[in-house]
Amino acid sequence: MKLKVVLHPEKEGGYSAAVPALPGCYSQGDTLDEALANIREAAEGHLEALNERQPFDPQDRSDDDVVQEIEL
Repeated sequence: MKLKVVLHPEKEGGYSAAVPALPGCYSQGDTLDEALANIREAAEGHLEALNERQPFDPQDRSDDDVVQEIEL
C-alpha cells in the first residue's frame, strides 16, 4: 500500500509529518529520514488500530449501499 506523506520543516528544527489519507496520523523527527521512519511506524499503528476496532466485513453491507467512483 502506498500513502502520501506531507513533511513540513519546523522553525525550531526537525520535521513534522502527516498522512492525509489517515486523519489524525501525525509524527515528527529531527531529520527527514527520522520523520519518514516515524510516520511509517505511526501509519502502521494507525491502520492496525482501525482494523482491530472495525474490521471490514463485506457481509455487513446492506442491500441499499451504493458504491461509486467520483473524479476530482
